Amino acid sequence: MKRIAVLDDWQNAAAGLADWSAVTAQAELVFFREAFADAHQAAAALTDFDAVVAMRERTPFPAELIARLPRLRLLSFTGARNAAVDTEACTRHGIQVCFTSGQPTTYATAELALALLLAAARQLALGDAEIRAGRFQENLQPGTELFGQTLGVIGLGKLGSRMARYARALDMTILAWSPNLTAEKAAESGATLVSKRALLERSDAVSLHLVLSDRSRHTLAAADLAMMKPGAIVVNTSRAGLVDQAALLEAVQAGRLVAALDVFAHEPLPANDPWRTAPNTVLSPHLGYVSRGNMSALYRESAENLTAWLSGHPIRTLNTLNA
Repeated sequence: MKRIAVLDDWQNAAAGLADWSAVTAQAELVFFREAFADAHQAAAALTDFDAVVAMRERTPFPAELIARLPRLRLLSFTGARNAAVDTEACTRHGIQVCFTSGQPTTYATAELALALLLAAARQLALGDAEIRAGRFQENLQPGTELFGQTLGVIGLGKLGSRMARYARALDMTILAWSPNLTAEKAAESGATLVSKRALLERSDAVSLHLVLSDRSRHTLAAADLAMMKPGAIVVNTSRAGLVDQAALLEAVQAGRLVAALDVFAHEPLPANDPWRTAPNTVLSPHLGYVSRGNMSALYRESAENLTAWLSGHPIRTLNTLNA
């Protein structure tokens, strides 16, 4: 019987979010809750599996790991693209690569970005911690209302545009910038196109909504963060690499900026990571796309991919294997 691994089920929810019965009728299905520490641990754990379901980019599959999985014949990941999978290496080793066509809705991540902004402005995380520690307002400074404040949106695609519309409902002024953004496109979302420098200097909060690439990496470098207003909020629900993490950490530790983050350079966040104890932060464990509706859709299509592959007719294939 073939063995199939479903990886990075961090919330222990995968089994209940899709109907896997057509898969389990033909194969053994094993759910992995814990993230692998490194490629060596991944290779040891997956060496006896014929197929793997990867959740987004949580577990990287570089060429060196793929070469250590001689039994692997299917790698199905959730989402339409995955920068953490070496598809060419999979093809060389005769591994079919499949994806899921249904994309997570833009609502879930945009709503979380708004929640992080509100939580940071009103110090909700610290307020919650104070109450649970037996105190009330003793260690809290007055928060900031968002009415009349300026939000800078970097990246005005589907997510950024939705965030801009949410901010408009709060009567915020919206500035926008990205390398290819036009004034007309910005106006459609109720935003004003400005230069990157003007956005950073004028915004009370900045929300990032870019795809991480070599071009967009460190869109907010140390010099950019230095331009921002004292006390400004950086909201990042996209990818940690969009911001110079060391510079941002230094800024929040110095009390110069506030960080509202859903994404980190290393996930899950290591126990000794300095972000865990950093002041002036609101942190969430990469929950942007992790809604019940989104996760159900991702796992449902993953189960369909497995069933089709087991029947000898793979679907949603990303590569072509030699006959």
